[in-house]
Amino acid sequence: MSSPRKRLSPDLRRAQLLDIGSRLFAERPYEDVWIEEVADLAGVSRGLMYHYFSSKRDFFAEIIRVESARILEMTAPDTSRPITEQVAAGLDAYIGYVLAHEHGIRAVNRGAMSGDTEIQAMVTAELGVQQDRILAALPPEIREDEVLRTALRGWVSFVRAVCLDWMDRRTISEEDVRALCLRALEGLLRL
Repeated sequence: MSSPRKRLSPDLRRAQLLDIGSRLFAERPYEDVWIEEVADLAGVSRGLMYHYFSSKRDFFAEIIRVESARILEMTAPDTSRPITEQVAAGLDAYIGYVLAHEHGIRAVNRGAMSGDTEIQAMVTAELGVQQDRILAALPPEIREDEVLRTALRGWVSFVRAVCLDWMDRRTISEEDVRALCLRALEGLLRL
């Protein structure tokens, strides 16, 4: 059932389409979301969708770009707090995001678009920002240690892998996921 047509500015229309797409990709895998459905829910023609986004892939890539920025905003550290509190708060925000956007997380990491180089570059950049945030909170004398930098990059990827596994199996609690990730980081940093 189509929504009634409503004239919006180009920026508002684009934001509306991205919002609808984000919700749909959060609910269903990439393969099960149709451009026609997005257009119908927005009350616009399929042609207008293609005016804003040249393909479903480009539409999805823009959603990933927007969501990546949202994750980085949600997980931004309060640098006035000790590093352990900064990391714990960021981890809590990330786990909350994973819970709210399970299909979107799966689509980026395992779905049809997981091999797309542009999308993977966005994910890699996001992981790099998270690594840099932790490094910035560490004492200056250990920040440049390449072994530590590599370990932190691995930890950020570990968190992502643990959350993916947890979404699939649900054999442990959210608190267990959080504790597991924090213990792994403590082991790396010897906090």
